[in-house]
Amino acid sequence: MLRVSLLGEQVIVDERTGELRCGSSRTVALVAYLVAHAGAPQSRQRIAGLFWPDSSGPQALTNVRRELHQLRQILGDEMSLVVTSRDLTWRDTPGCRVDVREFALHRAAALASDVDATIVANAAKALDRYRGEFLPGRQDEWVLAVREELERQCGELCDLLSSTRARTGDLAGAIEVARRRVQLRPLEEVGYRALMEWQAELGDRAGAVSTFHRCASVLERELGVDPDPSTRRAVQRLLARDHGDVEPAVTRAGLSGSELIGRAHELGVLESLWREAAAGPRLVLVCGDAGVGKTRLVAELAELARARGGVVASTRCFGAAGRLALAPVADWLRHPAVEAATTRLEPVWRTEVERLVPPFAAGGAADGGAQPLIDAWQRHRFFEGLARALIEVGRRTLLVLDNVQWCDQETLAFLTFVLGLDPEAPLMVVGTLRADDSGPAAVEWAARMGATGLLTEMTLEPLHAAATAQLAETISGRSMSEEEATLLYAATAGYPLSVVEAVRAMIDRHGTSAPDRALGAVLRRRLAQATSTAREVAGVAAVVGTQVTLDLLTEAADLEAVDVVHGVDELWRRRILRVRHDGYEFSHDLLRDTAYEMVSPARRWLLHRRVAQGLELLHAADTDAVSVQLAEQYARAGRPERAVVYYGRAAEIAVKRSAHVEAVRLQTAALDAVSSMPEGRARDGYELAVLEAIGAPLNAEHGYASPELQRVVERSLALAESLGRRDSAQRALVALWTSRQVQGRIADGHRVANRALAMVDPDAERSGPAHFAVAGAAFSCGIPAAAARHFELAATLSGDRHVLSVGARPDVYGRAWAAHAYWLLGQDDAALASCRAAVARAREIDHPYTLAASLAYAGITHQLRGDVPAMTAAVAEARDLCDRYGFAYYREWVLILDGWSRGDASGAAITERGIDNLRAEGSLSRMPYWLSLLADLLTGLDRHDAARETLDEAIADGLARDDVWWMPEVMRMRSAHDQREAAVDRLRSAARMASAHGSVALLQRCTDDLARRGVRPVTD
Repeated sequence: MLRVSLLGEQVIVDERTGELRCGSSRTVALVAYLVAHAGAPQSRQRIAGLFWPDSSGPQALTNVRRELHQLRQILGDEMSLVVTSRDLTWRDTPGCRVDVREFALHRAAALASDVDATIVANAAKALDRYRGEFLPGRQDEWVLAVREELERQCGELCDLLSSTRARTGDLAGAIEVARRRVQLRPLEEVGYRALMEWQAELGDRAGAVSTFHRCASVLERELGVDPDPSTRRAVQRLLARDHGDVEPAVTRAGLSGSELIGRAHELGVLESLWREAAAGPRLVLVCGDAGVGKTRLVAELAELARARGGVVASTRCFGAAGRLALAPVADWLRHPAVEAATTRLEPVWRTEVERLVPPFAAGGAADGGAQPLIDAWQRHRFFEGLARALIEVGRRTLLVLDNVQWCDQETLAFLTFVLGLDPEAPLMVVGTLRADDSGPAAVEWAARMGATGLLTEMTLEPLHAAATAQLAETISGRSMSEEEATLLYAATAGYPLSVVEAVRAMIDRHGTSAPDRALGAVLRRRLAQATSTAREVAGVAAVVGTQVTLDLLTEAADLEAVDVVHGVDELWRRRILRVRHDGYEFSHDLLRDTAYEMVSPARRWLLHRRVAQGLELLHAADTDAVSVQLAEQYARAGRPERAVVYYGRAAEIAVKRSAHVEAVRLQTAALDAVSSMPEGRARDGYELAVLEAIGAPLNAEHGYASPELQRVVERSLALAESLGRRDSAQRALVALWTSRQVQGRIADGHRVANRALAMVDPDAERSGPAHFAVAGAAFSCGIPAAAARHFELAATLSGDRHVLSVGARPDVYGRAWAAHAYWLLGQDDAALASCRAAVARAREIDHPYTLAASLAYAGITHQLRGDVPAMTAAVAEARDLCDRYGFAYYREWVLILDGWSRGDASGAAITERGIDNLRAEGSLSRMPYWLSLLADLLTGLDRHDAARETLDEAIADGLARDDVWWMPEVMRMRSAHDQREAAVDRLRSAARMASAHGSVALLQRCTDDLARRGVRPVTD
């Protein structure tokens, strides 16, 4: 049984085996052409001319034969394709299910019946088969004609099914179908009117009014027209039900935004860049002050791109209230064209997309509506899956990102990735960047992108005087005198937002009085002119900060639902609110700021609490998607204990998306919330929980030795001890040992590690992390036998249940580090086995940070063993992981080892840079070892003086810090630069130290050197 899907995707699948039987895209298109003309023979000559118009007749026919051969291989024994010497015909058979044909057959059955149940059953089945547009991504003329006809038929079928369901009393079902009809044919008002009618009959007048707003906004934006009188009368009737004899207005005041003034040059530049995007990725940042018209200019480009067949996906960032990391990317992926492209991806990539955006079930509803959790440590593959979905669209795609200054760092990192993935991808990203409110992350990102050559920055200046007057005349509908124009320009400085608001204020005052010079005053007056109900709704919407739904406004406002609807309608008509997706947002961020300022502090406190409670109620089944909003709303509502809970949950999600910077930001905000609590044990408990959660992302971002991590660990220990929480205290001690160890404070770390082990039963399962700490301390102190024993206990007792607060896993790290101890003990086979077991375990748990660490340790193991090829392979993979995920600390390890493996001057420079980086980070552990590698390179380059100085530095450093595990080898290497007698003395000292440590491997090296000098080897 074969399944051919041509609606919303382009695949041919063997349903028995799940095998994908797709040939070339042209082969699938040929099937689609024949299916679209099922039962009617199509001549080979016509097919040849249609599919290969630029080829000669004979060559085109040869191409037809080639595609036919491939198609026969795909179809196998299936008899749907009838072939003659002159033509090809597609016919329906039981062994081949084709969505286009199933749609047509069920549609015909629904249209032919006069029985409601039959109509509903067949129409529903037909719509279930219609998963999206015909052959998505293809723009051939015949494809467009078939696509348009199928879309028209689907629209008519939606009308039939929704009216039948309504007639039979299934209003909810009628509304569901009517929504789909609106989505399918957004410029046809009949669909909106039907949806409004069913919503009103179901009692959802708020939804009906919102549907009208969406209709009017789409028509205004796309066609520059108002809704039909019949549509306006429908909403008037709805609004009048609650206002007696008052006939409410339904038209909108002011400039529609359909005309762009004074930006012809800038728009021309953007158009040129859009054309260039056909050959490869482009990035444009439109920069400027607030109110200068950045968003309006980009919106004009978006309309041009749509009109010319491009795909435009838009989103924005918010400064007032946060969203989850990668929320803008999720918005882009929900665009219908991108959703259709996602279905064409290989399963491995489609799975990655579905981790951020849930797959859509029949009818377009999200399965369960829940935000999926992202596989934490597959960031590169995750990003690649998301990027491939955007690139797979197959035609020029414009991604719009408004307010880049408020964008999360993970989205910025993704943009860097997608723009660099395919140099021929027809992709253009356009962002707006507010010059007066740009954070360091956005500025640094823009600087990095500038270095790639992909970025074009466009700084938007205010309008000149003539354009200012022209804009004012367009808004007011009358000419302005020279005096008025001069006064207006002086008051507004040519900022379009100021011009629009100043002229509107003058119109509202029914006169030509002088415009206000202060934009803030103009915006406050504009809001003050609204009714008290509308001002109340505006205040709630401002408190929400992001897009807001009517449901949330109703839950949070101190108003009846009907009053909320009227308030929203008034704000929409005044162009204070605009429709966005399934809700509303302020038409400009400055309007939102002004509305927020007009709410008294006490009232804000209450509204933040109501908004938080409303969000919890409306998202009870899945609060993860709004966890950041909930946290910030509760923080501003004086409920820090609730804020901490949601900040923590949002941080967990960020970590699972490898967004460590965002996780640290959220947990830092949680600490701010904790600081507002009354002093006492309860507050200390909250603080301790946050500090324990912040350790891992801090470590991943800044490294073990960072001052930030050290402060967190020390504070955690103090709190745990004051609260009498032994488990937390032990975890903090182990984390503190980690910090001390990496900083090179070996003796101090040894004391801390033993203190941690003393707090638990050494044979208990939870003692694994403490054994790991003791093992690491013992190793650095030159006691490899004890280190190996404790590392084994750490790995065995920890299993996969215990992870250090800094994110390390003793079951992996213990085996990785134990390999070094085994090598020192002369147990080379055990060292290699332990090394391989650690890497294998890290791969098994699919945890890139742990894998990077185990590979870095493996690099050292292979270097000790003299296996340079194995070391090079481990280092290369570890370097890739560190670069990909931005891991600190281990990237310097691989830098040093990579430099050493090169063996030349460039390698010495790389190794020296890695050592300098570790020192700059305060990561001084293993410094004698690192310095010995540099000295080895310098010796090979005949830079003996530099090598001798480096080894002297290594000896002094190791002794000062008690980091002596490698000291015998450093002393042995140093002896090569001494006179014979001094060299022998130094070698004997090194041998005695190696013997005392039990370092068999190093002792052997020393005795071998002594033997080469004719000196009796050390035997004790």
